Amino acid sequence: MRLLLPFSSPLSATSSPSTPQFIPELPPPSQFDYSGLTKILKKSVIGTLTGALSLTLVFSSPISSVAATNDPYLSVNPPSSSFESSLNHFDSAPEDCPNEEEADTEIQDDDIEPQLVTNEGIVEEAWEIVNGAFLDTRSHSWTPETWQKQKDDILASPIKSRSKAHEVIKNMLASLGDQYTRFLSPDEFSRMSKYDITGIGINLREVSDGGGNVKLKVLGLVLDSPADIAGVKQGDEILAVNGMDVSGKSSFEVSSLLQGPSKTFVVLKVKHGKCGPVKSLKIHRQVNAQTPVSYRLEKVDNGTVSVGYIRLKEFNALARKDLVIAMKRLLDKGASYFVMDLRDNLGGLVQAGIETAKLFLDEGDTVIYTAGRDPEAQKTVVSDKKPLITAPLIVMVNNRTASASEIVASALHDNCKAVLVGERTYGKGLIQSVYELRDGSGVVVTIGKYVTPNHMDINGGGIEPDFRNLPAWDEVKERLSKCSILQQS
Repeated sequence: MRLLLPFSSPLSATSSPSTPQFIPELPPPSQFDYSGLTKILKKSVIGTLTGALSLTLVFSSPISSVAATNDPYLSVNPPSSSFESSLNHFDSAPEDCPNEEEADTEIQDDDIEPQLVTNEGIVEEAWEIVNGAFLDTRSHSWTPETWQKQKDDILASPIKSRSKAHEVIKNMLASLGDQYTRFLSPDEFSRMSKYDITGIGINLREVSDGGGNVKLKVLGLVLDSPADIAGVKQGDEILAVNGMDVSGKSSFEVSSLLQGPSKTFVVLKVKHGKCGPVKSLKIHRQVNAQTPVSYRLEKVDNGTVSVGYIRLKEFNALARKDLVIAMKRLLDKGASYFVMDLRDNLGGLVQAGIETAKLFLDEGDTVIYTAGRDPEAQKTVVSDKKPLITAPLIVMVNNRTASASEIVASALHDNCKAVLVGERTYGKGLIQSVYELRDGSGVVVTIGKYVTPNHMDINGGGIEPDFRNLPAWDEVKERLSKCSILQQS
């Protein structure tokens, strides 16, 4: 089983949500100073770089607007009474299905106990994953020939215990010189694969039905979680959230739909097994993620201009939704432009960063490129909707602005939607995948890297800002205007 690693913080494999903290008052511009895989495992992938959003709020402002209505990400309305009346009602499956034993066998196919595997077989499996997918972004000394020789040397002698096999894999991966490529014990892999961003205790995956369509299924359940208590089962297909059909949506989009205030309810329509039954389940949320967004209105130019200041501390499942809410409220209060503060934002969920960047981009604008040896790692992520927010933007960055934050900063900068102010960013632009080995352990392998819309490699070098200190607003408008003219020509 392969999982796309959901977090991309430069300091850790996971990133815990943090509570909002007091943000110091924004000083005047003059006072700002910043001087100081595919052939190895045929099972499904968790998480993708897809997922368009459809928000249509409409606001008016002399030089800014937020366009859209009915964004499911912003909805906290309970399902309609007609939908709630179907709770605990089993719908008959429309299709002609095999008997229940066959259906159960097919749906549980990922959960069959692994066959007996030798110590040498586990080592060779890890070796094959690296051989097929690893991208050497640092030492540039990796070659298929030297990697083949290493396997031959390792397997020349018997490996007498499973703990020794795990030690061999650790040393083998360490020889690659990539700090992000590493071994996971069975316990570590289990904890990572059960990571929950939904707030109800499930982990979703996207599964191809073989006909070009994708279904969303429950990969795992947190024991005694709200979903577990309500009756959600591993392998269930997710059909609807609060009466909204989720076919065609990504796992990230649906995970975000499941998020909501703690102690509120969400209604999940699921199909047990391949052919049903279909059941609607009312689930009591227990959300651990907290908003990463803080905001306020600042007055500049002797109180004649209002600036919306927004601090975004990390990219969790609430980031995009709460950012839109904050910007709407600031626009309603008269904000003419915005300052988005990404200083000390180490990243988080890459998909949350991508969806945040799309809020500001025109349809067809490139968000990010991904590069890698495996064709699955070679993607161009583009915005597929009109911008929801067209207000002029300053993005503040520093040397702890990393990963998903760098994706957002570069996407807005390279598409002439924002100027960057502060210090050069951290420079973490690698993509890792997590693979399960047949004994329940796993390996995290760097399989690709992010490249900005202007074809700059984020990793290592980071992103250079346009200004060290906050510029005058006329300078911002001039810089964005020149950027747009160059881009069009």
